[in-house]
Amino acid sequence: MQKVAVVTGASSGIGFALCERLLQEDATLHLCLACRNMEKANVARNKLLSSFPVADISILQIDVGKMESVLHAAEEIKTRFHRLDYLFLNAGVMVNPRISFGAFLHGIFSRRAYQMLTTAEGLMSQEDTVTSDGLQEVFATNLFGHFLLIRQVEPLVCSTEKNCHLIWTSSVNAHKSNFSLEDYQHSRGTENYSSSKYATDLTSVALNSHFNKRGLYSSVMCPGIVRTNMTYQILSPFIWMLFSPLFWLFRLFSPTYTLTPYNGAEAHIWLFKQKPESLDPLMKFHSCTSFFGTNYVETRKMDLSEDTAEKLYEKLLQLEKQVLARCNELQHKK
Repeated sequence: MQKVAVVTGASSGIGFALCERLLQEDATLHLCLACRNMEKANVARNKLLSSFPVADISILQIDVGKMESVLHAAEEIKTRFHRLDYLFLNAGVMVNPRISFGAFLHGIFSRRAYQMLTTAEGLMSQEDTVTSDGLQEVFATNLFGHFLLIRQVEPLVCSTEKNCHLIWTSSVNAHKSNFSLEDYQHSRGTENYSSSKYATDLTSVALNSHFNKRGLYSSVMCPGIVRTNMTYQILSPFIWMLFSPLFWLFRLFSPTYTLTPYNGAEAHIWLFKQKPESLDPLMKFHSCTSFFGTNYVETRKMDLSEDTAEKLYEKLLQLEKQVLARCNELQHKK
């Protein structure tokens, strides 16, 4: 039977590269591009069909930062498909990012230089916004919209007859120090992206605890440092090009600098080929690229507590109830 894979944020960057690589691995796959912008989604679909003319590719409109859009997309998925084998939770945002050159100059001559250059820890800050749902935009887009989608398509992803693999796009910038259960949306902080990605890691662990027995498995991967539309918000394409030789040099010390979306999707594809039940749920799978351009995957244990993961999961369930109640109320008013 034909397998089905849904990829959020599939129209560009790592999401589009992932779609190309998925079709290279399995030309019989039904690939669903779940995107916010339908014009860009159609362009992406046509590009893929030009390389894979007999591929079975559909598109789905979803803005994971808007809960009404997520609920509508979930109903569409349940209508279209009788099974879901892979759900790549890739869409993400970084709102109003700023890089601190002062922190960079201070850190580059300190003991934490390597940590800073390989994880961007302490370098970036963001000015987040609040969505129409009353949620922090980065939290809503990077984590909660995906969580709500999983919950809504539960009949498709939980099955005793087959396994479904959730694969989250996390980040090297996911730092424990930037996350707090008391402020899990990071409304009082300035490192929203880091907090949301750490919360993603926690959520994946909790999902495995609750759903493995029902055939649902969750993994987190890290694409490394990649040049995409998101990173061009931090540094312009010109600056990235100017410093490109330096980034290549950094590969001598750290394979984190994957640089291209194709390389960044390496761990996605590795996970696609694994049996999810054989994977350690406490591990994060990192895309790596050697100085000579060889792609490979490194497995690293996540710095987190399973107890914290469970507590966050409970908070997400409570928030889900509030969001669904609000959406139902708005629907009745229409």
